[in-house]
Amino acid sequence: MSPPQSAGPGDDVPADIVEIERALTRVAHMLTRHRRHDRTVAAAGVPVDRAAVPLLRLLADTGEPMRPGELAARLAVEAPHVSRLVQRLEKAGYVERVPDAHDRRAQRVRLRAEGRDAVECIRAVGRRWMHEALGSWSEGERRLLAELVNRMVDDFLAHSAERDHHAPGP
Repeated sequence: MSPPQSAGPGDDVPADIVEIERALTRVAHMLTRHRRHDRTVAAAGVPVDRAAVPLLRLLADTGEPMRPGELAARLAVEAPHVSRLVQRLEKAGYVERVPDAHDRRAQRVRLRAEGRDAVECIRAVGRRWMHEALGSWSEGERRLLAELVNRMVDDFLAHSAERDHHAPGP
């Protein structure tokens, strides 16, 4: 095991954890840069702003219409932000509002076929880019990376849920 390295005042963590955090920060920064987004949507032929992509992906991944508040919670953003995104995506023809089957006063946001196509085009460009960037990696190395990253995300989610469960109420 690596010797502890100070990550902050009074916080000793192993050096490998510090390196994982640094690598994840670099990846997150690289993947969320404006220039990268602009190149991706241009190559995909999808004129959608950077903030809308996670909402479209979430709707595509769930496959079900979602309430705006639920979208905001899952995306960890404020509800007014989601409302503005939904309005822009509606105008572009990517999503539509539909009545909530359980509460006629409420509405859900549903991905339209155009939105599903947009998400798939964006994903295809990203996958091609990733395939090119990891071109010198063997299939086994890529498979191991995918397995470890998925395991890490699952563990992060489980840890967050556990912390949320034990957090003091308001």
